[in-house]
Amino acid sequence: MTDFRPLSFDEVLDRLCTVADTLILFHRNPDADAVGSAFALKRILADLGSRAWCVCSDELPARLAFLTDGEQESVLPASIPNDLEIARIISVDTASPAQLGTLYELYADQIDMMIDHHGTGEPYADHYVLPDAAATGEIMFDIAKQLAAEERISVSNVLCTDLYAAISSDTGGFRFSNVTPETHQRAAELLESGVDAAEINHLLFDCKTQDQLRAQAAGISNLHLFADGKIAVITFPFALKMALGLSDADLDGLVEIARSIAGVKIAISLRQPKAEGVFRASVRASCSYDVSALCAKFDGGGHVRAAGCTITAADTDEAMQKLVSAIKIENL
Repeated sequence: MTDFRPLSFDEVLDRLCTVADTLILFHRNPDADAVGSAFALKRILADLGSRAWCVCSDELPARLAFLTDGEQESVLPASIPNDLEIARIISVDTASPAQLGTLYELYADQIDMMIDHHGTGEPYADHYVLPDAAATGEIMFDIAKQLAAEERISVSNVLCTDLYAAISSDTGGFRFSNVTPETHQRAAELLESGVDAAEINHLLFDCKTQDQLRAQAAGISNLHLFADGKIAVITFPFALKMALGLSDADLDGLVEIARSIAGVKIAISLRQPKAEGVFRASVRASCSYDVSALCAKFDGGGHVRAAGCTITAADTDEAMQKLVSAIKIENL
C-alpha cells in the first residue's frame, strides 16, 4: 500500500504555485463547503497561471449554482474539457475514498494532494488536514490570504463569496460547536472585503423550493424516535422519493429537522439514493457524543458532532436498526 505523507502549509503553497492543468475533486452529494472550496481553489489556481476544472460524481444542487459564478454548467466527469491536459489532481473537503464515489475509481492512483478539515478519514494522497478548522473554506481562506500577501494572486469578490459560503455552510450559519474565534476572524475579514453575507446566508439556509418543502413534510411523516426521544431518525426510501418525484438534492437538510426536536441528542437522516440496498446517513450530535467514531464503524467519518456514512442493508428499517444499535445509548 502506498504511504501518503502529511504536508506542511508551505509545501501546499509550493505545490499550488507549480503551473499545471488541474482537476479539483470534491465529495459526492456536495455541500457548500465542498463546492465553495473547490471553486475558490479553481480561482486561486487561475491567478497562479494554471487551468483547472472542478469535478464531482454528483451534479451540483441548483441552490449552490451561484458559487460557480457561471464558470461551469456541470461538474460531472463528462464535462471536463477535451483540451485540459490533466497533470495534477487535487481533492478538497473529502476525507475518504468512499466519499469520492465513482471519481475514486477513475482517479485513485493519480490524486496528488488532498486538502481537508475532517478529523477522521482515510488518507488517499499526500495530505494537508486541519481538524481545528470549522470548514475546508477556512483552509482555502488561509491559502488565498498568504498568496495575496505575496502578491501572487488577487482577491476578488467572487473568491470571497465562495470562501464565506463555505465557512458559513459548515458552521450552520456560525451556530455549530465547531466555530472558533479564528472562524469569526476569517469571516470578519471576508465581510470587510464586501461580500453580501445576508444574501449568501439567505441562499444557503432560507431559500427552499416547493419540492424541498414537500420532502421535509414527507420526512417528518417518516420520523422515528429511540432512547426516550434522545435519538431521532428520518428515513427516506427510494420508493418514496420516486413517488413524490423528488431528487436527492431535495432531501438536503432533513437531518436538521431531526436535530431541531427538543431533547434529541443524536439526529440522523437516512436516505436511499437508488433502488439498490445502499443507504446514506447524515448524523449530527447535540451533545459530546462522537458521531465520527460511530460512522467510522461503517467506513464513514467526519467530525465529532457531524459525520456521515454509507450502510448496506436489505431495506430502510434494517439500515436504521444497524445504525441505531451501534450507538452507545448509555453515553447520551
